[in-house]
Amino acid sequence: MKSILSLLLLLLTSVTSAQIKILTWNVENLGNSKSDSTIQYIASVIKQYDIIALQEIVAGNGGAQAVAKLAYELNRTGNKWEYTVSNPTESSSYKTERYAFLWKTAKVKLFGKAWLEKKYQHQIDREPYLATFEYNKKQFTLVNFHAITKSKQPETEIKYFKFLPETYPSLNLIFIGDFNCPQSHTVFNPLKKMGYLPVFTNQKTSLKKTCSENNCLANEFDNIWYNTNKIEVTNPKAIHFYNDFSNFNKAREITDHIPLAVTIELK
Repeated sequence: MKSILSLLLLLLTSVTSAQIKILTWNVENLGNSKSDSTIQYIASVIKQYDIIALQEIVAGNGGAQAVAKLAYELNRTGNKWEYTVSNPTESSSYKTERYAFLWKTAKVKLFGKAWLEKKYQHQIDREPYLATFEYNKKQFTLVNFHAITKSKQPETEIKYFKFLPETYPSLNLIFIGDFNCPQSHTVFNPLKKMGYLPVFTNQKTSLKKTCSENNCLANEFDNIWYNTNKIEVTNPKAIHFYNDFSNFNKAREITDHIPLAVTIELK
């Protein structure tokens, strides 16, 4: 009986460990303007996940340093974390910024180096930041992205994503970040025809200026797109972090987007 129980426990552990928990968060101008307490709070929210994709890190002084502080706080929680921060995006017509990935080294490892996608840097103001991670000899690549604002028509950038699976046919791409565009927009149809689906539907993610009667979210902007032929997803979670604050303005000092998380399993 004891050996059977041990075997069942081993099987249960292997199933659990085969899953990878990913979180995406637009952290709104992460840099010198963020206090140490804000960075500590962000770490407290994201520490239970395995890979973190961040958008809207300031390009100038303070952006990369703020990510380093965040990694330091995460390393104090008992797990070893590593991180990579992009160079400033090549935007000449809009707002340049950085991206970042952080990950638990006991769970996944970075395969090669992360890179800013250069092929469409003249068509996409903040060209996406890609990183390939490896788990159990299987690889997947996160395409971290922050689109131009809704008023500037982000679909004019997102339309180039349909070419990335062809550009990188050997990579298992996951599109993740702030698209400033709802998943229902027709610009995503080419990806859907390739077998990609959004993790979230009808989930607003940007914070309103004010919150009344728990009506706090404005737009369906952030999401995670995955290839259904290669990945299974479970436990999608929208984290309403502002509920941790009695004052909504204090919550908005953290950022103006909620984080989204999901558990993936590689087929």
